[in-house]
Amino acid sequence: MTVEGTVSGLEERVVGRAWMVRLDPADRGGAAVRVSCGRPACAPQVLPSAAVGRTAAVAHLATHLRAASGPRPEASCACRAEECHTHVRADGPRDRAPALRCGGPVVLAVINDRQGRWWQALECCARCAAAHPSAKIVATAPAAGPVPAAGARGAAGPPPAPVGPHFSHATSSPAPVPRAVPAPRPKPRRNRRTGKIAQRFVPYDLHPVALRDELIELGDLFRAYQQRPEPDLEQLAELHARKAKAFHTWAEVTGETELRLDAQRAEQAAAAALLQHQQRTGQSPVGEGEVTNRLLPGLTQWEHARTVLAHVAEHTPLPGPEARLLAVMLTLRSALTGTGNLVGQDVNGLPLTEPEELIGRLVDSGWLSIPGTADDLLSSRPESPTPITIPSLTPDDDGQGPFDFGRKTRPKLSGWAQRVVGDKKLRKKKTGAATRLLALALAVRTTTDGRLGPEGEGIDLAVLTSWCAVEPDELEPLVEQLTAADWLEEATVTDGRLTGRLAERVLQVSCPLP
Repeated sequence: MTVEGTVSGLEERVVGRAWMVRLDPADRGGAAVRVSCGRPACAPQVLPSAAVGRTAAVAHLATHLRAASGPRPEASCACRAEECHTHVRADGPRDRAPALRCGGPVVLAVINDRQGRWWQALECCARCAAAHPSAKIVATAPAAGPVPAAGARGAAGPPPAPVGPHFSHATSSPAPVPRAVPAPRPKPRRNRRTGKIAQRFVPYDLHPVALRDELIELGDLFRAYQQRPEPDLEQLAELHARKAKAFHTWAEVTGETELRLDAQRAEQAAAAALLQHQQRTGQSPVGEGEVTNRLLPGLTQWEHARTVLAHVAEHTPLPGPEARLLAVMLTLRSALTGTGNLVGQDVNGLPLTEPEELIGRLVDSGWLSIPGTADDLLSSRPESPTPITIPSLTPDDDGQGPFDFGRKTRPKLSGWAQRVVGDKKLRKKKTGAATRLLALALAVRTTTDGRLGPEGEGIDLAVLTSWCAVEPDELEPLVEQLTAADWLEEATVTDGRLTGRLAERVLQVSCPLP
């Protein structure tokens, strides 16, 4: 007896499940996003940013996947119900693709677009899942047993041949022909993480793996550092130091000379960034692993201090060290506008023999202008300071004066000079104006570790005697006074130069040479 009707594999299958989670803008021009789910019971969510929205969308989809049952062996491809490109011809009428295009066990897969705007979960066959580049298999259905033919009448006959998963459209033959369906090829698991650093691509097969990961991470950190709104030189120095170490190891592994040179350049960059950070923060190296906090932080302020002292040396109206010392202190009080305030203690604290007479001489020379007498200035108190004017420091019509530092720098320079001149041990030793001037001169002519002169080579005696306004034979006693006051160490006057170093206790007031 013949079988009058059959039911194809597709007619016996149920359509696979599919739902989508989307990420859409919540309002025009704003950063907020809306997360919506294809399930009817899920209400949309509005989140403040795309990054937060993506996290919420992935978590929402994962919740559904955990709650859903596994893929059903009898389900047909959900993507076929949506007429995807796998099942529809691209070059003609929307005809069905050839039979047996589907294959493999039914899986529960998740696909998404590259921009991270939607995520879709669907039941489909393994071959359709493999056709999507972004598909990730969540679960696989167990193998289905033989599917018997239905609708047979009459006497019993031989059982129909077993039919495997058959997800295509029905064929015209009364019974499907059994065919072996190839299993989907598993995707090889390869850890081919790559990256880029210093215009170099890190090979995916570079070993050891820890070196490859370090190079990739450093490349990411350098690119993130470039996006910072403000520089962080301490962090930059650390990155360069890590880069130097990693490139040395890379050079040993590959034997490339260029990598070793890059490592050396990274070491130099790390040292330069660290030194610049220390100078900007007032911390400069004084020994192996040691730093000192300076009263004037940074190269710029150190140069401003030297500029003020050089200006006073050229424009002091009266001879002698006392006039020079008073001119330094008054110049720093009125450096920017030519005007400032002074109290009696500012002058009485200086080692001047006759301050009232000296002020009168400066006023008579026209270099200084005060509203009252010198005696009024010396007796003024902080609650009623005496205004002073130095005409040579007044800016011209273009607003330009002899100095170009800002308003915040002027009091720092003045406080620095007062700290040097009013040093406690210099006052206890009752040193004179020439000794205090020599202390100022040495403070701005050292290396970062306190050695005198450029590169520690010493200072020309003629420069020091000119600045201190003393005779050459008077300089050596001044050096001895500074040594006795624990200001100088290892001081030696030979061959027309003063060598030695500043004592450790006064390194904080030094202004190292560039």
